Amino acid sequence: MTSVFPSFLPGFYLGLSLILAIGAQNAFVLRQGLMQAHVFWVCLTCALSDALLITAGVAGFGTLAAALPWLESVMRWFGAAFLLWYGWRHAASAWRGGQSLDAAEDRGGSLRATVLVALALTWLNPHVYLDTLVLLGSVSAQYPDAMAFGAGAVTASFVFFFALGYGARRLRPLFASPRSWQVLDVLIALVMWAIAVKLIWM
Repeated sequence: MTSVFPSFLPGFYLGLSLILAIGAQNAFVLRQGLMQAHVFWVCLTCALSDALLITAGVAGFGTLAAALPWLESVMRWFGAAFLLWYGWRHAASAWRGGQSLDAAEDRGGSLRATVLVALALTWLNPHVYLDTLVLLGSVSAQYPDAMAFGAGAVTASFVFFFALGYGARRLRPLFASPRSWQVLDVLIALVMWAIAVKLIWM
């Protein structure tokens, strides 16, 4: 028990630092939070996906990429293609304009479609495997209780996604303006395309 707390906190802090970076997944959670559309399920989907990957990394499956050298390339190209398409959708939405908060809520999409997008943004991103399976998995071995370290990283993921999803509602007054939605869609499109280009040229 004495090794649990010293291992848990570093896992929490490292997991939080990795997930804080602005990315496709976070932008999607923020947008769903602003629309208050399927927020719980989006946050849960992202957090559980991270939990599975972190647990796998801590349990010693970080050698998967080494055993299957083609896997990283396949995931990278599929991820880039998906991000380019998803960025185009937001760019088109920004070009059309006229979207207010009420209109966005009306076009929030079905729960199934929303969860599928959340899964794609998570599992088609090669960086998530580097962060969870490789980085967190290897770092956890340096602590006396690797599972406690992993539990800290998993806790950070749950805290972050639910805070982002439900905290976004505080920005709702700002996004009553159609212009704000255009700016958000442009920013999301740029983030998606930037990540896609990085994946293609890495």
